[in-house]
Amino acid sequence: MGTVALVDYGIGNVQSVANALGRVGPAPTIVEDGEALRAVAASCVVMPGVGAVGEALALLRERRLAEALNDLVRDGGVPFLGICVGMQVMAEVCEEFGEHRGLGWIAGRVRRLTPADEDLRVPHIGWNNITVANGPSFLDGMDGAHFYFVHSYAMECPEDFVLATVDYGGPFVAAARRGHMAGVQFHPEKSSGAGETVLHNFLASVGAETRM
Repeated sequence: MGTVALVDYGIGNVQSVANALGRVGPAPTIVEDGEALRAVAASCVVMPGVGAVGEALALLRERRLAEALNDLVRDGGVPFLGICVGMQVMAEVCEEFGEHRGLGWIAGRVRRLTPADEDLRVPHIGWNNITVANGPSFLDGMDGAHFYFVHSYAMECPEDFVLATVDYGGPFVAAARRGHMAGVQFHPEKSSGAGETVLHNFLASVGAETRM
């Protein structure tokens, strides 16, 4: 089993994710730029993120991480898990404080949540249960499980890419995948046992030595 690379591009809760990964598998190697990511010979890449997706994309390009991720993940087949904003950057277009070109790994757009119930506030903050859609995947057995969400925007993508949905005044994508590239809108590192199960299952799916 090679290295679990954890991408730190300046606006993610990286240490919390590192701690969660370390509880269920090997301690990850934190990388802060494209050169470091290329050097670790990663067997999988995990990328968290909080805040605005446009800023995230700018930082990924500034640190040459976007280029390295495209080479290693999109073209090289290294398994990838994006968390929250780390998932949103996978889309083609992201609409937050303007329109931003995403990595384009998954067809679709990131748009602001618009709950049908006007009493539901945005950002969406709190615990919600997911409905698992297409499988098999690292979400097997997690249908109905509760996860912690903190976000104002969510990905819209073709149904074939949707791994799970959640309802907040209407359904939105909670997890998506295109081949070996996957993302979750919720925060596994803040979702107690259910979140650790997701991280464990992802690592197990790429051949990591895991523990639970």
